[in-house]
Amino acid sequence: MQLWDSAAACGGEANATFEVGPAVLRPDGAVFYTGADTCPGAAGNTAIYNSSTGKWTAGPQFPAPNNIADSPAALEPNGKVLMFASSGFGNPPATFFEWDGHSLNAISGTTKTLGDGSFIGNMLVLPTGQILFTDFSNDVEIFTPTPGHPENTEPILLFTPIFLRRGQSYEAFGVRFNGVSQGAAYGDDVQAATNYPLVRITNLIDGHVQYSRTHDHSSMAVASPALVSTHFDVPSSQEPCICKLEVVANGIASNPVFAFVQ
Repeated sequence: MQLWDSAAACGGEANATFEVGPAVLRPDGAVFYTGADTCPGAAGNTAIYNSSTGKWTAGPQFPAPNNIADSPAALEPNGKVLMFASSGFGNPPATFFEWDGHSLNAISGTTKTLGDGSFIGNMLVLPTGQILFTDFSNDVEIFTPTPGHPENTEPILLFTPIFLRRGQSYEAFGVRFNGVSQGAAYGDDVQAATNYPLVRITNLIDGHVQYSRTHDHSSMAVASPALVSTHFDVPSSQEPCICKLEVVANGIASNPVFAFVQ
């Protein structure tokens, strides 16, 4: 199953892009890999790598003439992979697809993306679980996946100081602070990984949300059962509050802990 574009059926090396699409690790341990074939009318292949057995299997072809010679993909919190494909090397129109572990389905996009080639797209998994999409313009789109997430994908917050002072640094401990995947990828040109913890503090009175800078993570390993930690700096601008503190990775929040910020 060839994934890289060799243009074997339309001139070979002289016409080849040698591109390949993004690969995304899913919560079940399978890597969904997308491929390119920029010959006119051709369809790109996909493949699935089982990280437990070390074996590859063929995935479905994109509906012709779609392929991903260069384009983004992102892991939705629900475990599906969102991707952006088009004809040839980024010829419009572009189409969004989802892989749910069993089938590859086209989903509705925006009017703007009908004029896009896939290579100008980029994705980022937000702390809310939504996917941020940009296309080299000032038109920024937000995709909201279907709710829910597979079991054993949420971070587990085991310990954090609960009496916090603005401008001070603290350490939190738990499991799966690095999520279950890098989150997003883009062929060989762009990376937007989210396999690191964010600390979110929500004021329980007015609902205001602020994020603490995290640093010095004890691990960057995804899908790990090991106990890990991260340091977080409470912003000087943080509101004094009775708050809810959560650790977020891959757009999925941990169990909340009540905290008091002074």
